[in-house]
Amino acid sequence: MSERRRWNFRRYLTHDAFILILLTGLAIVLFLAVGGLSRMFHAQQHALGERWFARGVADLQSRRFDAAVIDFRTALRYARDDYTYQLNLAEALIGAGRTSEANAYLINLWDRQPENGFVNLELARIAAQQSETEKALRYYHNAIYATWPQNEEMARHNTRLELIEYLLHINAKTQAQSELIALAANIADDPSQQRQLGDLFLRAQDYEHALTAYRQSLKMDPHNPAALAGAGRAALQLARYSEARNLLRSAVAANPNDKDSEERLKITELVLQLDPFRPQLSAADRNRSVLAAFNAAGERLNSCSATNNNAAATNNNAAAAASHNSSDPSSLPELSEEWRKLKLRLTENRLSRDPDLVNQTMQLVFNIERKTNGTCGSLTEADDALLMIARLHEGN
Repeated sequence: MSERRRWNFRRYLTHDAFILILLTGLAIVLFLAVGGLSRMFHAQQHALGERWFARGVADLQSRRFDAAVIDFRTALRYARDDYTYQLNLAEALIGAGRTSEANAYLINLWDRQPENGFVNLELARIAAQQSETEKALRYYHNAIYATWPQNEEMARHNTRLELIEYLLHINAKTQAQSELIALAANIADDPSQQRQLGDLFLRAQDYEHALTAYRQSLKMDPHNPAALAGAGRAALQLARYSEARNLLRSAVAANPNDKDSEERLKITELVLQLDPFRPQLSAADRNRSVLAAFNAAGERLNSCSATNNNAAATNNNAAAAASHNSSDPSSLPELSEEWRKLKLRLTENRLSRDPDLVNQTMQLVFNIERKTNGTCGSLTEADDALLMIARLHEGN
């Protein structure tokens, strides 16, 4: 090969290598530029999404739900699959009363994270609102045992409290009692929490556990009026009248404006006064209790008779008056006659000589109170007390 050809060949190779290097460098520069632009675009998208999300959170906290819905939906334009954005949008939709839309978002979120506590709780609330009890209970229990981003124990505690309130609202007292027992096992030794527990047990008609919770509260706060009143009410429901009297006396002393406790205290004292079957009662006190109960039943009969007469005088339709305003007309004269005959032979001396007369008298008293209950006017405190005594000794 001639010298000239060799020189041309070397020039050709050098030129092509330069072009290749130049193109490679240009490609790298363009690739970096595109990557940079892409990152800038995504950063801008993220910033816009965050900005709209922050607006949504502010509107949500201020209860401007419709505005929050717009904010979160705008944020989702920049981050369509963002879980947090969708979750907050669902919350805003619930606040705006758009439950169906919120439910659709929540179901989708639940499919992605079925262990999310907040999602399960919101689904439970929607199901409860729509009277879907079985579904509501399932989601509530999911929420109790789910994971929470922060304050997990407190979140579970509050969720169980909400479930209990729901069960009490739908009158599912047995299920509420079970949840309350589970709650009691994990509750702090705090007087206010124990008092709240007692209140809930009382509403669920679990009076034994209610009294236990109130006692625990009173150990740490012995003069709390609400705990004393609740404990007194629970003891009264359990027919522990001596304990109820002591607790209710303390409740009234701690809060003289507590009219409910004052009323319960009067009835409790009447039960203890009128019950002739109390243990360790002297014969003289027993006889006085029998006579007091007998006279109270007589007053009840007189009240019923007066009610019947007034109803008949003011209502042209005597049958309607009897059915709505008075006791059974066939039983009232019979009870009155039985009471009148017994009164002729009822004295303290005869009661002392004839123990069977005590039982006969009290059986008549109980019959009068039961058969006139709810049929002829409101009950007096003595009537309430005698009905409690009748239930206490029923079957004896």
